[in-house]
Amino acid sequence: VQLQASGGGLVQAGGSLRLSCAASGGIYSNSVIAWFRRAPGKEREFVAAIRWSGGSTYYADSVKGRFTISRDNAKNTVYLQMNSLKPEDTAVYYCAAGRNIVSSLRTTQLYDYWGQGTLVTVSS
Repeated sequence: VQLQASGGGLVQAGGSLRLSCAASGGIYSNSVIAWFRRAPGKEREFVAAIRWSGGSTYYADSVKGRFTISRDNAKNTVYLQMNSLKPEDTAVYYCAAGRNIVSSLRTTQLYDYWGQGTLVTVSS
């Protein structure tokens, strides 16, 4: 599976961005696609995830109500719509893919494939 993340950029606080994660090959009904982020000087952290089959979604508490993860099965693409952005959302955002992840969706080690990351900078 190859994952291509895009859509990052510079935005003012309160603004919006939409990230895209295009997947080529290896997306199955039991796949999970997730977004993680790594802020400067911090560990990589879970942001959101979506199950390819059924579309169940999961969010970190810090982004719940502001971010929305969705998928387009026909395009093999997952989106992360980010609204009401805050300076603390500044990070490199990575998409990741895994299979047969029943629980612990926030665990980075359960994901086998990672995109290259896209930088999101939110100015105050």
